[in-house]
Parts: sequence; structure tokens; C-alpha cells
Amino acid sequence: MAVAKGACLNHISRESSDIRRLANFYKDIFGFEEIESPKFEFKVIWLKISPYLALHLIERSPDTKLPEGPYSASSPVLDPTHLPRGHHVCFSVSNFDSFAQSLKDKGIETFQRSVPNRPIRQVFFFDPDGNGLEVASRDE
Repeated sequence: MAVAKGACLNHISRESSDIRRLANFYKDIFGFEEIESPKFEFKVIWLKISPYLALHLIERSPDTKLPEGPYSASSPVLDPTHLPRGHHVCFSVSNFDSFAQSLKDKGIETFQRSVPNRPIRQVFFFDPDGNGLEVASRDE
């Protein structure tokens, strides 16, 4: 029997040296809503993804030695063709074609493919801090 009961994903956090720029990107691309966030000893911006899931953008600590972006150390170039096998967060949208076109219109480099033997299309790209993102098609 599992130790946890009713476990579900609560939030995703991203550390950034410019949380406002990152918040504006996610608000512009995905339409996430900025919600009230607590007053920590460092700056944070919280974005509502769904009623029970949030994106927490956290001001980068000058004391840590964490890499700026999570893309592979063996692939230090922001190449979206590497994302299907790399670290990324995936969102689903019901307007896949227009969404993918909007990314191109904004000059965002993307890589598209389909899931083998499934009717799901995928587009991979990076946010301004180099975090890998995937958006998958969703029929409604």
C-alpha cells in the first residue's frame, strides 16, 4: 500500500534571474493567470495553470551554482530537436495548429513531431530561460 493518499501534482517551480520576463512569456504564450503569491525573503511570481496546479517562478539565488537552464550538459545549445529525450514540461492544447503557428510567428524555434501509433502531435521549444517545453494536441 502506498504511503501517500490522494497524491497529485501541486506546482512546478522554475528558478530565474528575471521572473517578470518569464511570467510575461507564460502569460503571453499560455494565458496563465498571475495569482497572489506569498511574501518570501526572495521574489516569487505564481501563475495559475488550472484550478489545482500552479507555476512558481522563483528569483535565482546569487549563492547557488545551479545551471541557468536545465538543457543537457552534453548539448549546451538550445536545440528543440533534443527535447523529446530531455527534461521538459508538457501542456496540452485544443488549438494545436494555431498554437504552433503562433510560436513561429513570434520567432520561437520549434521542433514538431507526432507520437508513433497515436493521434497526438507535439511541438517542442524553450522558454526564455532555456527550460524545455512541449505542447501536445488534445481533441475536444
